[in-house]
Amino acid sequence: MSTEPQTIAPPSRPDGGQPPLADQSLAELTRRLSDQSTLLVRQELDLAKAELAEKGKQAGIGAGLFGGAGVFGLYAVGALTATLILALSLAVAGWLAALIVTLLYAAIAGVLALVGKSRVRKGVPPVPERAVESVKEDVQVAKLRVKEGRS
Repeated sequence: MSTEPQTIAPPSRPDGGQPPLADQSLAELTRRLSDQSTLLVRQELDLAKAELAEKGKQAGIGAGLFGGAGVFGLYAVGALTATLILALSLAVAGWLAALIVTLLYAAIAGVLALVGKSRVRKGVPPVPERAVESVKEDVQVAKLRVKEGRS
């Protein structure tokens, strides 16, 4: 047999096992406040992490699209160079075809740049806006509860 003292569990209560606040000691209330505060901070940090991850993803996609715009911009410069060479050789049909390709590459680069810009804008500034609002709401609720307790 074990020599450790046996502890008897208090009877279960429908409210989760917590006696009414008025019946709890200051130490119990302080412990509950500490536990609930810790839980709230953890939840807020989790929300902030999730929001920052989403914003980082959007910024990454936008940066990748800017990279694609740069590649197609280089193609446009190459095609423009081919256009100038063919124009100088007075091969009208050839330079006209090269000019069409140049304009096509330039249009693709322009579209990619605009899409990339909008994606980067979604990701910055990297501030967890929903988490900040949630913390502000939590502070307001805590202030109201403190005021109600004093009344």
